[in-house]
Amino acid sequence: MPPSSEVRLLYATSCYRNSVNVRARLYRVACLRAWVGRVSLPELTETTSLDGVERSDALPGSRGEHFLQCALETSDRATRFYSDQVLDHLNPAMAEFVGRMEMAFISTADADGECDSTLRAGAAGFLRVIDSRTVVYPEYRGNGVMASLGNIMENPHVGMLMVDFADDLIGLHVNGRARIAPFEEFESLASASGEDKKVERWVVVTVQEAYVHCRKHIPRMVPVDRVRHWGTDDVKKKGGDFFGVKAGKTSNGND
Repeated sequence: MPPSSEVRLLYATSCYRNSVNVRARLYRVACLRAWVGRVSLPELTETTSLDGVERSDALPGSRGEHFLQCALETSDRATRFYSDQVLDHLNPAMAEFVGRMEMAFISTADADGECDSTLRAGAAGFLRVIDSRTVVYPEYRGNGVMASLGNIMENPHVGMLMVDFADDLIGLHVNGRARIAPFEEFESLASASGEDKKVERWVVVTVQEAYVHCRKHIPRMVPVDRVRHWGTDDVKKKGGDFFGVKAGKTSNGND
């Protein structure tokens, strides 16, 4: 065996041994093949099947990320991040952060894994931390498509990203399981904030993961006052046909 291949084999074996308690046997086989065979990243991601590989309950994250950490020599960094920064609940600092955010990016997927991302926004405090494992946010009147809520009906897994672009330049990921709640379940929250005429229903997120999004690539933004037309059906106030989709369909005879 050429020395370079032997070094690669020793590294992959060491990588496995250092995490033997949390990585499945098939991870080891795949990692050894990746290193000894000098598999390129495109080949690795396009040809490697994870079918039959058990997910480790001892680590956060997916089978795919654990495999690539081993194959691409990032296991030590990833393990430190898991250990130092990932919680299965919100600590007091995280809860305070959520409570002062004015927007959140929400990611959902249907039962087939088809993804959708959206923005939810409101006055500071529109995201409610009920307890260390529960976050609630309101659903206002929208375009009627119900893309996010429809996905939650099929697949409760949800990812939230909140970013402070103005002051601390830091972000917080909150991943968990969501359910749709009727307005009446948290009516007191809406009444206390004067939102009782705007909120139609709620999304209740049970926290499973919470971790920091580092600041190094976050741009600084300066907030400015603007009037927001909550729940309006006014076409111009909603942005109209900003990207010209309707106009394009009309000109092509698809109206």
